[in-house]
Amino acid sequence: MRGEIWSIVIIGGPILLALVLLYALLRNRTQRNQPPMDVTERGTRELREQLDRDDKQGGS
Repeated sequence: MRGEIWSIVIIGGPILLALVLLYALLRNRTQRNQPPMDVTERGTRELREQLDRDDKQGGS
């Protein structure tokens, strides 16, 4: 019984560790490629202001 538990720990431990590391690497990679929210919000705000100005100039 005791040997079976150690076999599971020795085989399962490195597999579990590898899965956790893979998950962390993939999660970090996707978050690193995303721009910060303040940059995105500022760009969206500027685009909306530009579109509003274009609408006002075209509608007059």
